[in-house]
Amino acid sequence: MTLARDGWKEMLLISLLAGGATIALTYYFWPAAPVTALLWLAGLAFFRVPARRIPADPDVLIAPADGTITDITALPHVAEVGGPATRIGIFLSVFDVHVNRSPCAASVVSVRHQPGLFLDARDARAGEQNESTTIVLTPDAPMPRPIVVRQIAGLIARRIVCRLSPGQKLARGELFGLIKFGSRTELIVPADPHLVPTVAIGQHVAGGATILMRLTAPADQRKGSHEAQRQTREPAAST
Repeated sequence: MTLARDGWKEMLLISLLAGGATIALTYYFWPAAPVTALLWLAGLAFFRVPARRIPADPDVLIAPADGTITDITALPHVAEVGGPATRIGIFLSVFDVHVNRSPCAASVVSVRHQPGLFLDARDARAGEQNESTTIVLTPDAPMPRPIVVRQIAGLIARRIVCRLSPGQKLARGELFGLIKFGSRTELIVPADPHLVPTVAIGQHVAGGATILMRLTAPADQRKGSHEAQRQTREPAAST
């Protein structure tokens, strides 16, 4: 089993505390000793990096995190994508793996950390009001661009880890960060009639494996649609 590189310190602390508690309980009240072992296993499960079979299809976007789909929302305007967008929110409970993965092959445009509140990550307002890190990506063709992945702290989660910098290249499903304890991850894409969600609210998804969205139009139709969207987002050049 592989552990997330940013979880080693916590696992060392958990191991020391669990080991000491197990020894003490074994001596003073042995029936309770297995409880500390279960807590240690819970920490191990939280920080593990499970092997995933990453879809190779270039026409799909995959889940950037493990968790439950809480909302699929049409947004009138998102500054990072320059117009209307679709947002898919994923709630990560304390029982989910908390590593984050790239939803597609892409280049990093920008990484912005925003201080904020610590509302319950299941609250849709958390995306705008909670502490977060917003990552803007330029996907490889044929995906519409740009897209956004947002790591959001929650009621329990108080630390976001993001190891990305502008210009960095990401492979599909590549690990790039971690949110420690309950949290939320969002995928935000330009509104496109040919890019459709393939998941439903309440569905549990696996980061790096579950397909969240799929391009449905032939390549020639996509090119025309993307060009029209680009022209509507960019102001006309002055003559």
